[in-house]
Amino acid sequence: MTLAAYTPRSIPESLNGLFTLALDLRWTWHHGTDDLWRALDAEIWDTTRNAWLVLNSVSGDRLEELATDPDFQKRYRDQVSAHSEFIRADTWYSSECPGDLGEGVAYFCMEYGLSESLPLYSGGLGVLAGDFLKASSDLGVPVMAVGLLYQQGYFRQAISTDGEQLEFYPYNDPTMLPVSPLRDEEDQWVRVVVPFPGRHVRLRAWKAQVGRCELLLLDSNDPRNEPGDRGITSELYTGDPEKRLQQEMVLGIGGWRLLEQLGRKPALCHLNEGHCALALVERAFSWQDQYDSEFQVARTATRATNLFTTHTSVASGFDHFSRSLLRLYLAPWLDGRELDVDQLMTLGSENGNTGSTKLNMALLALNMSGRFNGVSRVHQKVTQAIFQPFFPRWPAEDIPADYVTNGIHTPSWDSPESDAIWTQACGKDRWRRPLQKSCPMTDITDEALWEMRRLQRTRLISYLRRRLSSQHCEQNPGFDHSAACGLLLDHETLTLGFARRFTEYKRPDLLLKDQNRLLKLLASRDHPLQIVLAGKAHPYDLPGKDIIRQWKAFSRRPDVEGKVVFIEDYDLGGGQPVDSGRGCLAELPETPLGSLWHQRHEGSGERGA
Repeated sequence: MTLAAYTPRSIPESLNGLFTLALDLRWTWHHGTDDLWRALDAEIWDTTRNAWLVLNSVSGDRLEELATDPDFQKRYRDQVSAHSEFIRADTWYSSECPGDLGEGVAYFCMEYGLSESLPLYSGGLGVLAGDFLKASSDLGVPVMAVGLLYQQGYFRQAISTDGEQLEFYPYNDPTMLPVSPLRDEEDQWVRVVVPFPGRHVRLRAWKAQVGRCELLLLDSNDPRNEPGDRGITSELYTGDPEKRLQQEMVLGIGGWRLLEQLGRKPALCHLNEGHCALALVERAFSWQDQYDSEFQVARTATRATNLFTTHTSVASGFDHFSRSLLRLYLAPWLDGRELDVDQLMTLGSENGNTGSTKLNMALLALNMSGRFNGVSRVHQKVTQAIFQPFFPRWPAEDIPADYVTNGIHTPSWDSPESDAIWTQACGKDRWRRPLQKSCPMTDITDEALWEMRRLQRTRLISYLRRRLSSQHCEQNPGFDHSAACGLLLDHETLTLGFARRFTEYKRPDLLLKDQNRLLKLLASRDHPLQIVLAGKAHPYDLPGKDIIRQWKAFSRRPDVEGKVVFIEDYDLGGGQPVDSGRGCLAELPETPLGSLWHQRHEGSGERGA
């Protein structure tokens, strides 16, 4: 595609500010512009939550009509002014520690969960990365993130009449996503080249604006690439090791080269999981070239400002690549360097084992980083145990794995009701600074808290009925049409929920271990119970798929139907209760992963004006 395909459409001059508003993903957590997008096209906005798609889909006649509508013009000018004020405003970082991070932090991750309208995520790792960017924006922390723009992303889910998970991979048309081509000073589309065996792979660069932060995305779907190479960035978490290595080369090598090409000089480099480890090697190469040094000197010089965050709970979860695959793909990149594939293998092997047959990407990231951390106090202990072989003479408790407990970007996840409670107790700007321990929640009455929960449950049940209806309940109602469409769900009944990835170690089948006991709980007259389930199993996770099948079979029992429901295709739209027109599965027990700030001062506290 050429840049002409991304030239903004012609709209009335008085509405030109809509382009800026639509391409800033701040609307995913600041909802003052919701009424603007709904006024343009309510159906598309409520269905997709994609402001850029709304702006590109609305008719010219409708835009002309709104350009002369005084009420719309006032709301529009207010939001343009509010956005401009937000960009210029002082922040926690600019006030408390200006310049401490130099030119900023380069943040690398394989996935980003910012919004369902930008499907570049599968689960917790991506949600963490998305919340991290939103929090950094609100706090004013200078973060430049790097990722991949997938043509398909993670799969979309449906459940067959037999309870089987079905996977679909719809195409993500970049022109309809809230991203824009990254342009250089001459207004040309920025492209990066990465050496591959016998050819060079060209990567197109895109930009997603996340408030004050930028998310830079690379994709290989350049017409000048070979057909196979155009599909490198086709899907997230492919099961093919060769394609996975290709993706990690594009992300790590291509990502750091992109920053270099743009003249960015980040003071720190933060890896969110080991998929991005090659970025640290490329960073060392860049330093080596700049100062005409040896690789080990460059590695030492850059290592102090590299941070590696791991989320993995089992060693088998780390990416491993064979020596033969590495020699095939990395030899062109390492050609002319004093670091060869065997030496790289040593950096990513336990105890520097030169005879190792596989490269562990997490160990490579660890060996190139000055600090590493887990994502909770418990996970710190797990991380120390996992990396024990890398520190053979260290007691496990002395292994220098730090931890930062995952939080969330609260404005993305709280409901309007809970937001009102927080605002009353702690003020509108509470998430833009470290949360004060003296926040007077004691001033909130029990009645106000109960009313908040009552309204949330009511909205949850309304949402579930809409989703179940859209899952074609009328086509296959089973024993009871009302049950299949969620009409038997009750907003006053205790509701248990499981909304997360279906895989064995998360134990989504725990309640099914004693089905007789569960049946008694569901049948109780005085203490009724209902269960809501949502989540995907990885396409190659057969045990996870079987657990979904078990729950679907259980939910169709005549004595259970209507009391246990499964919501298909769980995504951020089903997890974020931002208004009465959206989902509210965030009320379920699975807390999304969030920002890595120690004091949970992530977020803006803004829901409206």
